[in-house]
Amino acid sequence: MKTLIENFSGQLSEAVKIGEAAELASCDKTLTNVLVSGLGGSGIGGTIVSQLTAGDANVPINVNKEYGIPKYISENSLVIISSYSGNTEETLQSMEYAISSGAEVACITSGGEVLKIAQENNLNHIVVPGGMPPRACLGYSLTQLLYLLDHYGITSYDFRNDLRASIDLLIQEEDNITEEAKKVAESLSNKIPIIYSTAGFEGVSIRFRQQLNENSKMLCWHHVFPEMNHNELVGWRNKSEDIAVVLLRNDSDPERVKTRVEICKDIFSIYLMMNTCVLKMNDTCRNRHRISCCSDYCTLDTFGCKCIIQV
Repeated sequence: MKTLIENFSGQLSEAVKIGEAAELASCDKTLTNVLVSGLGGSGIGGTIVSQLTAGDANVPINVNKEYGIPKYISENSLVIISSYSGNTEETLQSMEYAISSGAEVACITSGGEVLKIAQENNLNHIVVPGGMPPRACLGYSLTQLLYLLDHYGITSYDFRNDLRASIDLLIQEEDNITEEAKKVAESLSNKIPIIYSTAGFEGVSIRFRQQLNENSKMLCWHHVFPEMNHNELVGWRNKSEDIAVVLLRNDSDPERVKTRVEICKDIFSIYLMMNTCVLKMNDTCRNRHRISCCSDYCTLDTFGCKCIIQV
């Protein structure tokens, strides 16, 4: 896993080449909505991309993590099936429903049943390299989602330039990212992490949580501002030595949200036995990649710290 994380920038570079070389048929339908169907490491790219393109997409982009599909899916829908293995049970079922609905269906996979069905039905599909854990392939899935949305005219976002900037940033910042990850990991060792971000960056928080679950083998939860101010904040009434907080801060957060976050930091300091960790980013693809990469390193370091302490 460590080797795969270290090659995240290389994976993005390869993903760009795959996207540029993809042979996709045109679509003459008037598309009115997009549904990205996928779970786990195959599905998180959909959540991140839907938030990244929220201000640019000309139709709604929703994410599906169930066996079925929403009733509104029709011949004017674009359903993107994302299954790294190509054999995800839930995604295969939703793929069957999507095809039956007459929707435009496109796929991202490394093989399996998804690729077989896509070929049999002449569906647009992009094949990515196989043989890796799905959670280690965010660079592939997220990048191909951007290419598909561009192909179908859903977005006009200059993602190619942002992807190039992501690759450059990850290479230039590698040492800083790993050092930052080690500091966060030390603060999370033997704790239950809580990850907070604004609603528009929830996908990055979920990614962090998933990696802590799978790489660090630990429980974790996340919540978003300002929603948490209306419920979860009350749960901070009791002090706990078992909790650690990571705040994902964004320069483009609304001023009122920034104020809420600062107030909550003060509240956390009263009830926590340690300082809150803060990871800063801004509203670009490259900084979402940076935080995702940092969280990946962090989860490995957290697992390492936990093993050392247990021994």
